[in-house]
Amino acid sequence: MPFYQLVCIAAHYPKYEHIKDLVTRVATHVLDNGGVVRGLNSWGTRTLPQRMRGVNQFHTIGDYWTMQFDASPNTLRSLNKIMRHDPQVIRWTSLKVGEKLEDVVTLGEKTVMRI
Repeated sequence: MPFYQLVCIAAHYPKYEHIKDLVTRVATHVLDNGGVVRGLNSWGTRTLPQRMRGVNQFHTIGDYWTMQFDASPNTLRSLNKIMRHDPQVIRWTSLKVGEKLEDVVTLGEKTVMRI
């Protein structure tokens, strides 16, 4: 299974329940389709570099977050459909980090080789 990183800008709301629901929905979708979520990072609330249009609405502030995960290409395709139709998502992109574990983690960094 390939390793991916999802970078997302979500619409900012005063309460963080909306962003929590979005992240939970995306992570659950990956897990339900046989994937593995490796990490979640919040970059916080930031002013957008320019006014961006979401679903029928313009935004100037967004919540940035990333998720590292392993999933099949079919799961990534269905995840992109979810992100496209979600009104909370302003922008997102999926980056392929690597095909194998050796592409992502160098030996000795996070793994221990026993002989």
